Amino acid sequence: MRKKELNRRLKGVVVDVERTDDTRDFHGEKWRKYVYTVELLSFSKRTKQRQIPDSIKGKRVKLVRYAYYDWHYKIGMKKTLTAEETAAVLKRKPIETAFW
Repeated sequence: MRKKELNRRLKGVVVDVERTDDTRDFHGEKWRKYVYTVELLSFSKRTKQRQIPDSIKGKRVKLVRYAYYDWHYKIGMKKTLTAEETAAVLKRKPIETAFW
């Protein structure tokens, strides 16, 4: 991945949260796996041009994350995709943590 692509990250709002039975132990705390449905809005503030292509604006993407605290999985909160997830969405190639 090129250096320029590392700074480009898509941002959206959580519209649905699916709880799974998968858990992981991080530092003695039980973190549960969730699948977030995120509606894409724009690039993050760190991106010079925040406008995203019309072809993906409003698209719903599923993101896999582990959460412990209840504020980690609330509907309506903003989520920023990782650089790898952003690249996958822009190339329209699903990966393990971002698919549709």
